[in-house]
Amino acid sequence: MAVDTPEPARRLPRVQRREQILSAATEAFARSGFAATGLDDIAAEAGVTRVILYRHFDSKTDLYQAVLDRMCARLDAHVPPPEGGFTDASVDGLLDAAAESPAGFRLLFQHAQREPGFKDCIEKFRADTTAAAFQQISALVPDEGLARWAAQLAPTVAIESVIAWLDAGQPDPARAAARVRQAVMGVIGAAAALDVNKSFPRSTHTEGPAS
Repeated sequence: MAVDTPEPARRLPRVQRREQILSAATEAFARSGFAATGLDDIAAEAGVTRVILYRHFDSKTDLYQAVLDRMCARLDAHVPPPEGGFTDASVDGLLDAAAESPAGFRLLFQHAQREPGFKDCIEKFRADTTAAAFQQISALVPDEGLARWAAQLAPTVAIESVIAWLDAGQPDPARAAARVRQAVMGVIGAAAALDVNKSFPRSTHTEGPAS
């Protein structure tokens, strides 16, 4: 009786294999961060052995840096340089980069920025966008302190709005950019407003929870 034997793994060209590993590593690192993710986790995600991982990357640190570099390059490709401040293209680019690689976007802005050895790319991105936002906002907000407050907050609101959009399942994609821009404009409006004696609207729902 013939015995079925598993087919050997298909050999891939080196460039394709490297991309496969980088994609798998992005997913694995985004779930747990650098410290809590082992090479065995990444090998399992990629469907390869540790031996194959080491043919392409010298260490977990080397692989993690390659994953971050790949996502930073994707961000640079989608988001135009921030000279002059936020534009519609800035938000469109953030959303495009996030939709193209949700795990990579989360990895950059939720994990890598908290890891001292790997946060250079994100720190530069945030510094550049904050400086550009200040130039833009200071033309609208005469109080320098409030302008700096808004310039620090606006990029954070944009990025967190995109992550929240990913977490919610990417709803209403056609108007997602407009909604993110509205959130950012809310920050600028708060800094520019003279009447800030505002309260949250009170809920009109008075019934208790269903029994």
